[in-house]
Amino acid sequence: MSAASVEALRAKLIAALDPQSLEVIDEGHLHIGHAGEGSGHFRVRIVSAAFVGKSAIERHRLVYAAVGDLIGRGVHALAIEARPPEAA
Repeated sequence: MSAASVEALRAKLIAALDPQSLEVIDEGHLHIGHAGEGSGHFRVRIVSAAFVGKSAIERHRLVYAAVGDLIGRGVHALAIEARPPEAA
């Protein structure tokens, strides 16, 4: 399920934000015993022109808007590192 979730996250982020770089990392193994039993914990590192002129909160909102329908359906927690190209 994690591999499918990684690919689903990647596909949605690519379609919505056309990133210059993108990493989706399954961190479930770091959360064994926590809520969600370790599954569905991901880290997203993304650089996109869509973030130019946006605050950190606005960048996170764009990421969540892109993947929101996956929350609770394979994605339990999402750590986001979102930057515009000039800050990469």
